[in-house]
Order: sequence, then structure tokens, then C-alpha cells
Amino acid sequence: MNLPMTQIQMADRGCELDGVRVLVVEDDYLVAADLCNALQRRGASILGPVNNVDRGQELARQKHPDVALLDINLNGELAFGLASELRAAGIRTIFTTGYDSEFVPEHLRSTPCLQKPINLYELVRLIKPAAARSARA
Repeated sequence: MNLPMTQIQMADRGCELDGVRVLVVEDDYLVAADLCNALQRRGASILGPVNNVDRGQELARQKHPDVALLDINLNGELAFGLASELRAAGIRTIFTTGYDSEFVPEHLRSTPCLQKPINLYELVRLIKPAAARSARA
């Protein structure tokens, strides 16, 4: 069941994402705020949020995130090029979008794609492998 983020983020706190640097690239301020707050409550360090591809690229190069959350459509600009760049750099990438996963180009179809409203428990489950890598680093 997909509950709106605001209902889920109030549900619990945790430390399962301690040490994970999460880049948030989202053009909707309220969605970005909910994502950031919910992930911080679980121990993640948030990079951003930023609302366009150029700022996402810049922040990724400067801060080296463990995971990137990308809205597909950023004020009319598609984030597929950024997703390809992040994946090539070894950064776990997750689409957080209103689009169906069939909209994603073939070469990015293995990228997890969560539909809005985001199910936070599923998002945390997808981020956790990066937490394990971060703990070993």
C-alpha cells in the first residue's frame, strides 16, 4: 500500500541509513521536503535537494553520494542523462516519479522506479544496500 509520505514519515524513526549520503533531485518542493525529512529521520545525510539536472550533476561531482533519488521530469527536462552518468560512476540511482516504469529508456530499465506518492518503506529497502557499502568504506 502506498501511503502519502507525510503519513509514513510520522510513523517511526530509525538509524538504518546512518552514514548514507543521499542526493535528492526533485523539482516539487513539498515532495523534496518530505523525502529529505523522512530519510534524515532514518539517519541519512541529505545532499540537496536540487531541482534540475545541472545542479544534480554539480552536487554529485562535489559530494560523491552513495545514492541518488531522481525525479524523471525536472521542470520539463528529463533526468535520463544524469541517471546514466550517476550509474557509470557507481552511484546507486532510484527514480522517484509519477511516470510509469515503461517510460524509462531500455538502457535504464534496471534502475528501480518508485511511483509517487513514494512508499517510504520500499525506498528505505532500496537504499539499504548503499548503507552496507557505506559502513564497509
